Amino acid sequence: MRTDKIRLGITHGDINGIGYEIIFKALSDSRMFDFCTPIVYGSSKVAAYHRKTLNISNFSLNNIKQADEAHPKRANIINCADDNIRVELGKATAMGGEAAYAALKQASADLKENKIDVLVTAPIHKKNIQSDDFKFPGHTEYLESEFGTNGSLMLLISDVLKVGVVTGHIPLNKVSESISKEKIVAKLKILNKSLKEDFTIRKPRIAVLGLNPHAGDDGLMGTEEQDIIIPAIEEAKNKGIMALGPYPADGLFGSNNLSKFDAILAMYHDQGLAPFKTISFSSGVNFTAGLPIIRTSPDHGTAFEIAGQGEADAESFRQAIYSAIDIFKSRDQYKEISKNPLKSYDISKMDDKLDDRLPREEKEKASE
Repeated sequence: MRTDKIRLGITHGDINGIGYEIIFKALSDSRMFDFCTPIVYGSSKVAAYHRKTLNISNFSLNNIKQADEAHPKRANIINCADDNIRVELGKATAMGGEAAYAALKQASADLKENKIDVLVTAPIHKKNIQSDDFKFPGHTEYLESEFGTNGSLMLLISDVLKVGVVTGHIPLNKVSESISKEKIVAKLKILNKSLKEDFTIRKPRIAVLGLNPHAGDDGLMGTEEQDIIIPAIEEAKNKGIMALGPYPADGLFGSNNLSKFDAILAMYHDQGLAPFKTISFSSGVNFTAGLPIIRTSPDHGTAFEIAGQGEADAESFRQAIYSAIDIFKSRDQYKEISKNPLKSYDISKMDDKLDDRLPREEKEKASE
């Protein structure tokens, strides 16, 4: 199993948002360097601008040209952007999109070449990043294309909840025509596999939501449940996946039954993400399940409205770092179990979970 420190790649996201602020805040705790070597893909010029704007004097980034030069006890940065780059806080600019893509492209290349182990992405602006080279709705679809997988799953995770979505960044009026039995089964397979390999859950229980109010009310409010979702659940069960439902979204999220499931599969973006963020916004993490690589991000956007004001909450980004490293360790352990099936492992008690070594700020305050 992997025993040395994990090489943590971080993309700076949109340079006019809160990306650098949450990066600074998350990496300012020196204990972070005990279990990972952070490498920021961004711009030292932009970083300096944000440091000055935020009046941060006790944190700096070590400039390197390539990942293998990273200092193990420092936060490192690789310059990916043009020297003529200009920061315009709170604005969606073409230059901001170009800089975000340049960092993502370089980090993805290094991930492919095993120069970094995991990737954590700061928020991008989904419109200004569009170009001839980037024609994707977001990070998820870009990484799916880059790493040649047949499918992935947007999975929002926290200590209390995991929610995946069948359809992601598409207009609401396209959802019904975009779901199919085959797509739901494919997402359930990815989710089931991820829960086992990435989160050490031996026999996952997955709740599947309906598409319509009251899960269709036996066809009264829509037939997608009867025609598509229920047959998909039955097929998934035949494949050994413990999928249950379909459940009305409002009833499930509003009840105590949430605790009976290891994850929820929603039919569309806001159906799953709106209640997730209501419950776990400050600590939620976006994880792209189903990829051969590990990528996480905070569950919020660029927050242009507070950029440069020092008000950004870095907890979600901090949890994204913890989650990426924990998932890396879980996959590593799963591989070991697969190689040595007769060896005894207790995968439910991973004593090197990051929360035990680097507790949240709230826990620190409580113990003071």
